[in-house]
Amino acid sequence: MRRLFRLQASIGLVAFALACTGKSDTSSGGAGAGKTAPLRVALVTLGSVSDQAWNSGAYQGLLTLRDSLGAQVSNVQTKTPAEFDENFRQYGAQGYTIVFGHGFEFQDAAARVAPTYPTTIYIVTSGRVTADNVAGVSFLFEEASYQAGMIAGAMTKTNTIGMIGGTEYPPVKASFAAFARGAYAANPKVNVITSYIGNWEDVSAGKEQALAQIARGVDVIFQNADAAGLGVFQAAREKKIYAFGANADQNKLAPDVILGSIVIDWPKLFMQIGREVQSGSFKGRVITPGVKDDVVLLVLNPEIKSAIPPKAIAASDSVGAMIKAGAFHSLDDILAGADTAKPIKPNTP
Repeated sequence: MRRLFRLQASIGLVAFALACTGKSDTSSGGAGAGKTAPLRVALVTLGSVSDQAWNSGAYQGLLTLRDSLGAQVSNVQTKTPAEFDENFRQYGAQGYTIVFGHGFEFQDAAARVAPTYPTTIYIVTSGRVTADNVAGVSFLFEEASYQAGMIAGAMTKTNTIGMIGGTEYPPVKASFAAFARGAYAANPKVNVITSYIGNWEDVSAGKEQALAQIARGVDVIFQNADAAGLGVFQAAREKKIYAFGANADQNKLAPDVILGSIVIDWPKLFMQIGREVQSGSFKGRVITPGVKDDVVLLVLNPEIKSAIPPKAIAASDSVGAMIKAGAFHSLDDILAGADTAKPIKPNTP
């Protein structure tokens, strides 16, 4: 599966440097600086933290731990599974308190490495691996995706909407299924076209996929493609259709065409985990934040919100209220169909 986050100018410079070098130096600061044994937190990403989406959001969460809890932080960008393992091992050997493997792809690396470093806690976002020192964060991204789909179904004039993903991973497929279901609920005549770019960083390929869908009549696109999604926004602006952002508040990236963004509140999530670890209350498990926790939410773009029919907004808001009350069950089969928690076996002598 891959908002609220606008890096300040100084943070943006750091992110730009990281995009060029792939690594950041360990640093500390904030309210907890100078305290005994501060948290040491690492973030391992597959893409650049300047992508204004999935990775930049997590980096903002990392900086929040630095500024609010005085954590010493480090970030590295990796490309291959071998590098996943290598960096997980390096951070474990260096005694880091928490290592975030940012993405579904890091589950196997956590399973291989975590048992060797039992005092380091490994967190896999969009994962479901578990152990005493491992937690998976399985976002209920489907909930807000359904709400966005309702808006898309009400907004389309051609009755054809599109979905473009980076890679065909289970969390992305689940969110697309929920988006389509929300669109059908609002407009039973809607037709849905789905395509995948094959990576998360090729902006040109994202634009090409979007233009191909638009040529088939698509006039609203939901993208979940990280940096490649910027190409979707470019195509939407050129052809004057609507789009949705994902994983970060992307509304301002193309305020004239982005109807809203499905936002993950990364600082809130990272602070929850950081405080658990700091207090000694952390337990390895699958963490499932969603709309009810205000960690995943649909944020409509105030610049063009007036273009959305009020009835569509009211219907979407009503679903959000039902989700928070535990009274919405139209996604039960999708959520239940996700892969189950995967306990990691401990090392054996």
